[in-house]
Amino acid sequence: MNRKRLIAVGGTLVLAVILAGHISTAGGQARAGLDDIVLAGEACTSILVGKDASTDGSVMTTHTCDCGTCDWTWRHVPAADHKPGSTRKIYHVSQYKTWPPSEGLKWDLYKKDFAGLEIPEVPHTYAYHHGMFGYMNDKQVSIGESTIGCQRKMQNPTPAAKLDLTMLTLLGMERAGTAREAIQVMGSLAEKYGYGFHDDGEMLAVADPKEAWIFEIMPAGPLWTPESGKPGAVWCAQRVPDDHVSVCPNESRIGEIDLDNKDFFMASPNVVSLAVDMGYYDPKGGKPFNWKKAYSPVEGSATSTNGRIQRLWRFFDIVAPSKKFKPETPNMDLPFSVKPDAKVSVQDVMNMTRDRSYGTPFDPVLGIRGGPFKNPNYYRGTRVIDHGLAEYSTVTQSRAGLPDAIGGIVWIAFGSQDTSCYMPLYAGMTEIPKSFMVGDHWTFSRDSVRWAFDYADFHVQVAYSEAIKDVLAAQAKYEGETITRIPEIDQQALALYKKKPAEAAKFLTGFALNNVTTVVNAWWKLGDDLLVKYNRLYLYNAEKRGFSRGQPATPDWWKKAVRAFDILIEPEKK
Repeated sequence: MNRKRLIAVGGTLVLAVILAGHISTAGGQARAGLDDIVLAGEACTSILVGKDASTDGSVMTTHTCDCGTCDWTWRHVPAADHKPGSTRKIYHVSQYKTWPPSEGLKWDLYKKDFAGLEIPEVPHTYAYHHGMFGYMNDKQVSIGESTIGCQRKMQNPTPAAKLDLTMLTLLGMERAGTAREAIQVMGSLAEKYGYGFHDDGEMLAVADPKEAWIFEIMPAGPLWTPESGKPGAVWCAQRVPDDHVSVCPNESRIGEIDLDNKDFFMASPNVVSLAVDMGYYDPKGGKPFNWKKAYSPVEGSATSTNGRIQRLWRFFDIVAPSKKFKPETPNMDLPFSVKPDAKVSVQDVMNMTRDRSYGTPFDPVLGIRGGPFKNPNYYRGTRVIDHGLAEYSTVTQSRAGLPDAIGGIVWIAFGSQDTSCYMPLYAGMTEIPKSFMVGDHWTFSRDSVRWAFDYADFHVQVAYSEAIKDVLAAQAKYEGETITRIPEIDQQALALYKKKPAEAAKFLTGFALNNVTTVVNAWWKLGDDLLVKYNRLYLYNAEKRGFSRGQPATPDWWKKAVRAFDILIEPEKK
């Protein structure tokens, strides 16, 4: 995600321009030099887990859609057969543009932005679920996203670039039966028709039941035209080893490449030549070509940037503490992937998406940062994995040994991960909840799933350290117990599938819709309960019809800090 934010600091307005998580050649990170100021940074952290690194053999990806003002609605697109000679219209789909609900829904209105291109349609397109991007199709091909930026003169916002990132992922969902096919589909179309317009450097975590890949794509510059005969994009993909995990926290992750090793690398034909032409790489310099150093370099480490780029280090610190990666290590020197100390479960991955770097030097509640109730949303000088501004987050599972309709699951949590609940959508579902299809930031609606979670989240903020305990209990009940039930649901669906696949699809759709209804109702009630329980910063007990005055109590250290600060403030003259 990328956006511009005007930040007020001490009465002075500071313009922090954050484009795709980078400023020009900083390649993924803002360099405003404002160590003590909260920058509206990136938080699209995408985690990848190989099949032999997970506890159940599933291949996993994640995505945090972190815009803060973007559309959060989802759609299901059914499979379709197409007649010979059919064409597929291409549209420009901005990640950030929204319309008021009174005007209509984004996934209807975006068709007003026709790119002026129709491409040959394929005979059959797969069914898939999508939100901001395509996330899972009925062949278990899954995608997660993270903006990584690129060198400034690579950007191509011109009409010549017909494809932006959202459109590419939808085409990948429609046309690819494996992760490798998805990469080739998206890469080849971008080469032929030009990539950019709304977007620049992007990473997609592309997976299927066998493999997980990091696929990075960038424009080829504003002077590119189809008539040039050159590729309209440059891209590279590297496979995550099956027993490894990897992550992309808005930084390019692919380093040196070996295109002779076709089992682990793929790339566009201009992968090196474009860097040479643009002056980013000198083949006579004696150094091997390095993708990220050429196209999207990042300077600094977790320590040197005061935590602004600490998510990469933090992920490795979580999954492989035995490796003792140092936060002083430059991010560009951290490995592409790592074998975790222990295999990770889907619940582990969900918990990683909620990580706030507690207990590290970049802890957002360290000292007085979080206020009296240790609220991690007060201080955002460091960028943590759970940023608190998510539209939604996804965890995808692609699982071998099951029919695709049953093996693929997209777990989705709306709003901030710490106060939300992951809910499963099977690949074989034929519809998604109506509440997923409506709503925006500016119009409160009890018909929109997102508002249920924002409603509860809002009431958590008042007394975070206490109220989050209520949320954790709800997550254990509605998320944890659902994860435990999945093997049973799988087997019930499998029995139906063997008799009639359509019956299995009906069963999985019913299960998911019922689960969403249960969870959303529970979160509306959770919001109500939190409002009553912590009303006016007293502690109300609804069962006993009593309350504790002065509870939840503010800690003594905070009171001392207030008194110490008061001494520094001169009384106002009347």
